[in-house]
Amino acid sequence: MSFQYPPKNPKAETGPLSQANHAPAPPEPPQRYIPIKLPENQPIVTYVLLAVTVGVYLMQMLGQTLYGADVVALLGMKNNAAIMAGEWWRLFTPMLLHGSIFHIGFNMYALYVLGPGLERFYGGWRFLLLYIVAGFAGNVLSFVLSPYNSLGASTAIFGLLGAQGVFLYQHRELFGESAQRSLVNIIFIAVVNLVIGLSPGIDNWGHMGGLIGGTLFAWFGGPKLAVRGQGFDLFLENDRPALATLLSGVTIMLFFMGIALLFGGAS
Repeated sequence: MSFQYPPKNPKAETGPLSQANHAPAPPEPPQRYIPIKLPENQPIVTYVLLAVTVGVYLMQMLGQTLYGADVVALLGMKNNAAIMAGEWWRLFTPMLLHGSIFHIGFNMYALYVLGPGLERFYGGWRFLLLYIVAGFAGNVLSFVLSPYNSLGASTAIFGLLGAQGVFLYQHRELFGESAQRSLVNIIFIAVVNLVIGLSPGIDNWGHMGGLIGGTLFAWFGGPKLAVRGQGFDLFLENDRPALATLLSGVTIMLFFMGIALLFGGAS
């Protein structure tokens, strides 16, 4: 990416009056652009999540073939009665489970599109924590407000969508007009998908919970980029301490766990 240098002077006099009272202004110097190195984090966590989720789905299909039932989903999907009986892992495992080829295909495509860009700026462990926090928050809100069984990575995917929006908003001055256009697109996509989620059979509470969880985590624990370096050797550096990111993730998860304990499962 690049920035204009030097910036234009917004206070410079223009118009017929200034031209009449002053000598012709000298031509502006040509614009110079200073390149800024972007983080070089590789999307390893994104690809691992893709591989693990696909692997789990293959296990689901194998269970159906061998036993005539999706044993993996039965043991891991969000089921309110089972959660209230002490199976709390069901607030995490649904994000690895899917109900059909179309279901996993759509979610993995969204992860493939959103994941690498976010992980580039977040780094691996921050991105993984974002994914887990968003998926957990979505499953908790579904547990509290929806009585139906559910499964799917869309809780975490909506969290990535919210995190992308926060990242663009917090760095709008750094990325300029492109950030504003992308932010409008992110908001539009989120609204459209939430409207689609009103259709029967879709766990929209899970989507909204994931969106809230991912947005909160990104706001308080996501990267806070600043330009570092001198001259033409400029780069972006994350000023957010690792401890702040960890505390944000833990606090948000404790908050949603408290909601789960206080309000229990929808009946």
